[in-house]
Amino acid sequence: MQDHERMPAPPALPAALHASVDHGASPAPGRSLTATLLRVPIDPRTWRAYVYLVVAAPISLAAFVTLAVATFFGALLAFVLVGVVLFALVVLGAREYGVLPRALARELLGVHVEAPRRRTPRRTGFFAWLQASLGDLDGWRAIAFVVASFPVTVVGAWVVAVTTGMALSLLTYPLYWHLFNPTQTDQNGVVRDSAMQFGELYIDTWPRALAISAIGLATMFVVPWFARGFAMLDGLLVRWLLGPTRISERVEDLEATRAHAVDDSAATLRRIERDLHDGTQARLVALAMQLDMAKERLATGDATVDDADVARARELLDEAHRNATGAITELRDVTRSIHPPALDRGLDEALATLAARSGVPARVEARLSVRPSPAIETIAYYCVAELLTNVAKHSGATRASVSVADRDGVLTVRVHDDGHGGARVVAAGGLAGLHDRVRTVDGRLTLSSPPGGPTVATVDLPVGA
Repeated sequence: MQDHERMPAPPALPAALHASVDHGASPAPGRSLTATLLRVPIDPRTWRAYVYLVVAAPISLAAFVTLAVATFFGALLAFVLVGVVLFALVVLGAREYGVLPRALARELLGVHVEAPRRRTPRRTGFFAWLQASLGDLDGWRAIAFVVASFPVTVVGAWVVAVTTGMALSLLTYPLYWHLFNPTQTDQNGVVRDSAMQFGELYIDTWPRALAISAIGLATMFVVPWFARGFAMLDGLLVRWLLGPTRISERVEDLEATRAHAVDDSAATLRRIERDLHDGTQARLVALAMQLDMAKERLATGDATVDDADVARARELLDEAHRNATGAITELRDVTRSIHPPALDRGLDEALATLAARSGVPARVEARLSVRPSPAIETIAYYCVAELLTNVAKHSGATRASVSVADRDGVLTVRVHDDGHGGARVVAAGGLAGLHDRVRTVDGRLTLSSPPGGPTVATVDLPVGA
């Protein structure tokens, strides 16, 4: 069920390997958690989080200071046009600044965030630019990111640096205490000072020094989680504030589907016009000419109509009849391409008709509680027609099935075949065309076709559109 040659199925796994894959022992959850905790200081994700905070903190600090200074001068000059222009430049600058955090998050944290689409002002001129800049929602969201990211990255880097330094000092305290012997006692031998103390508790013995070192070692396993936590939080800010919003994505999707619907309608109209002009119209013109010639042959007057004229007139009338029949057939085909007559009796019967004409034996199972709108029925009909055609051409299947049902306002059409699988949606192919067609009504096409089969294509459509 695809638009290109199917890929051959991969060779089967050996039995021993198959058994090891299916029945191999999996590590115990406790053991996996322990390994994760012990490995966290050397985990690449931890080091990427460290690098991210080290790089992002100064950048965030510089961006915040720049924003604060620009905002101060913009507010100071707000009573003149210069302040308003400065605010517009701040919004645009914040949008452009978003490129850097997105790149850092992508390279170091693996957070892939698309840039919001830049919208072109509908009008030209300075005031149109000013209005578009001040009304740029994505620019204001970038400003919010600068404000929100500043404490996360700066405080995060500071916390990680301080806790790392403390952990290292605790960990290496026994060595320092042994080399430099920093403990000081008075003349009575009472300890009065030490390199490390907690109130009246002096760390001046080996047991205490080793206990402090153990605390430092444990802290070394805790600090990475601080780094990864702050980095993850900033990554979430990047995703929430520097990426496209759901509304903007929805608008872009609607614009794309609208453009496709317009192009598809224009192509359909051109095809109908071409079919009528090159086929039906030409036949009707020929029909009119042949009737005129027959009329002239049979005209009565001074001349006597002989048998040859009658025979020629009959030939012209026969040809006119054939042209009229052909024109009727072409008109029927054109009207079917606009709206299949089989849908007049309902989607279930129309799909049953398609299955009966399919090149591969197919059965239809329909469970419809309500009748979909005419537009949805037409889209579902042509989707099933295209999918069954692909099954017959490419799948090597021996049988297929079509099921259609509605639930909670969604019409689900599923086409299943037992072919060799390997189907994919390729650009400019029939499945890509179906994908674009269902998107025009907020539908969705999903395809499951592993090598070896089976292939299942599912189309979800709103019942009413």
